[in-house]
Amino acid sequence: MYVGRIVSVCMTKDERIGAMYRVSSRSFPNREAKLNEKGIAILPKAGFENDIYKNPYIAYNCLRITADIVVATNGAQTDPITEKIDSGMSIRDALITCTFALDYEHDQLDTPRISSVVDRKTRTAYLGIVRKDALLVKEIKLEPGNAYYVATYEHNEPSEKYFDTNFDVKDADTACDYILGQGVFADLEKPVTSAVAIENTNGGFDTAIKNA
Repeated sequence: MYVGRIVSVCMTKDERIGAMYRVSSRSFPNREAKLNEKGIAILPKAGFENDIYKNPYIAYNCLRITADIVVATNGAQTDPITEKIDSGMSIRDALITCTFALDYEHDQLDTPRISSVVDRKTRTAYLGIVRKDALLVKEIKLEPGNAYYVATYEHNEPSEKYFDTNFDVKDADTACDYILGQGVFADLEKPVTSAVAIENTNGGFDTAIKNA
């Protein structure tokens, strides 16, 4: 099944929380995740830079970390959500305010904006989506070994019914492999690249990127 882009909030079996993002694409598969000064960005691969002129939505910061918070999304909402939370706004309100303001992507497919946030200090997590027909934000209760997700298509509602119960990874690098093609994500087609932040034992998050 093709569900497009995916964001996920997760907790490892040893109770470390994280956020994951996966690009799945039929139209623009020549992209990769890259580390930058703000976090992780999705960009066209070398030789495909002109794809940005075909669709301006295909390049963006997809993951940022601020203090105890990780934000992972499929678009330009990553930065304003992070900045609103950093200024003191609640996670829920930041998700609602920023995704409402930016709306779904006004491309040929009316691509929804999907967003995920985890808070290391409070152990809370949220998933959100703005579609042409809805704006949905939901707090997710994390349990050890579970990964909850929302996608741009088909599985496009934040809920407890889209999840994995055997999320068993040791670090951010293996979490990249997981969302690209293991567990519940194995049946979701056209993986391209992934970006992940997983809590470490030093009071912060480790990040990783990987191409399919």
